[in-house]
Formats: sequence, C-alpha cells, structure tokens
Amino acid sequence: MVATEGRPTPKRESPSLDLLTYLKERKALIESALDQALPRMEPDKIYEAMRYSLLAGGKRLRPILCLATCELMGGTVEMAMPTSCALEMIHTMSLIHDDLPAMDNDDYRRGKLTNHKVFGEDIAILAGDGLLAYAFEYAAAQTKNVPAPQVLQVVAWLAKAVGASGLVGGQVLDLESEGKSDIKEETLSFIHTHKTGALLEACVVCGGILAGATAANLQRLSKYAQNIGLAFQIVDDILDITATQEELGKTAGKDIKAQKATYPSLWGLEASKAKAQELVNEAKAQIESFGEKAQPLIAIADFIVNRTH
Repeated sequence: MVATEGRPTPKRESPSLDLLTYLKERKALIESALDQALPRMEPDKIYEAMRYSLLAGGKRLRPILCLATCELMGGTVEMAMPTSCALEMIHTMSLIHDDLPAMDNDDYRRGKLTNHKVFGEDIAILAGDGLLAYAFEYAAAQTKNVPAPQVLQVVAWLAKAVGASGLVGGQVLDLESEGKSDIKEETLSFIHTHKTGALLEACVVCGGILAGATAANLQRLSKYAQNIGLAFQIVDDILDITATQEELGKTAGKDIKAQKATYPSLWGLEASKAKAQELVNEAKAQIESFGEKAQPLIAIADFIVNRTH
C-alpha cells in the first residue's frame, strides 16, 4: 500500500524484547559454559564441592549482564564468556562464604542445602577459595580475541570488586552493623554498594572493556550498573520481608531475625519500592541513547525492580 503524498510514512516500531526467552537462552549458554569450565579433577571432593554450588542454578544475572554489555558495545558472546564465567565463580564463592555459620549461618541456598551443610565448613571454605582463585585464572587464560591490556584491565576490575574495597569491605561493615539500632542511611548505602553493587558494576563495566568501549561509554555503563546494583539490594531487602522460603530458595526473614538494618526498616516498604523504581529509571536513562541495542539492559533493569524472588 502506497503512502499518500504529503503524509509521512508511519514508522515501524522495533519489536520489543521477549525478556523471559532472552534470559532463558542466555542462562542455558552460561550453564553449559560453566559446566565445561570446571571439569571434575583430583582431589575429587573439592571439585565436587565447587561444582555443587557453581552449578546449583540461580538467575545467572551477573554473567548475562556481562554478555549483554559486551554485545551492546560491539563485542561478541565468545569474547565475554570467560569473564562471565569468572564473575559467576566469584559470586558463588561469596554465597558459599556468606552462608557459613560465622557469617549469615544459612541452611538453604537456591532451594538446596548450603555447601557447608553438605560438605562441612572446612571444605566449604576451601571450595569458595578454589572458585575465587580459578575465576582469575580462567578469565586471564581463556579470553580470546581481546587485546591483552583490556584483559588485564578486566582482571584488575574483578580483583577490586571482590576485595576489601568492594565485596569484602561491604561484608565486614554488614557484620559489624548487626544488632545495632542506630545505623544511618549512609552506612547502609555503603554496605550495599560494596557488598552487592561492586560485583554488579564489574559485570557491566568488564563487558564494555572487553568490547573496547570508550571512556565516556564506560562511565555511562558504570552509572547504569551502580543504580541497578542498589535497586537490586533494596528489592532483596523487601523480598526478605514479603516472600516465602519457597519463593526465595533460602531462609526468609533472616534480616529481621539478625536485627540487620535494611531499607524497609529505615524507610518502610512503600518508600523502599519507590526508591528502587527511581534508581532503575535513572539507570535506564544512562543507556537509552544507544537505542534498540540497549533493550536487553533496559529490560533487565525493569526485571530487577519487578522480580518476586
């Protein structure tokens, strides 16, 4: 049908992303890559323990973010997959250690018994250590078709995200804050931007680095990631109150029982939900100028604030 002269031809709307299908397909890719990345070796017990937690499921959101960002910046899945696997190894280490009696003392993770409940505390600690060390080895040795300086930059980002200036530092302050009734918003924000946000930021920024993103674009990606990282933790705090153990796959109500400061305890549920939405809106604003290619990251930001587990 020919457009009438003088009238503009209607623009075709770009097809919207089917996020559930996208996440399912990407998760399958990552599950396969993780299985291949960590084969069974001797001593069998430690590799069994490492694989038990690494292959226990989960959303695989962190490696998916890395892949999506690399593609957004013109890279490929193949370039980013080793780093994506390394990020999931680091995240899994943090979960194994976080569940230990000396930390959060949890019996369930992702609907299964926690690592120390199956293998004992000694092996669980070593399984986490093994995954952390292997993450750096795997990213450095297996990344192909990426200039060495960029790979080195990625390894440095990973180390910073997991160290005392990142995840470890956030965990220390989180432990020190338990049972205290006078925790300020600034302290809570520090805990979460380090304990949760630092690794999420590394996922996004490392994806950009691998693809050779400009400094200006890396800055925009970093701001996007910082916002979704804090929104993610606020939603986690909300779900700890509103969701069941079956929905969470881990013990519900842990924060209240441990007398932890959370966003709902400071602001209330409704204000916390509003803040999470505000952060997600700010995150999306950072990348909307990339157009249709940014759809996965925009959809993931919405998913983070609307998730129910």
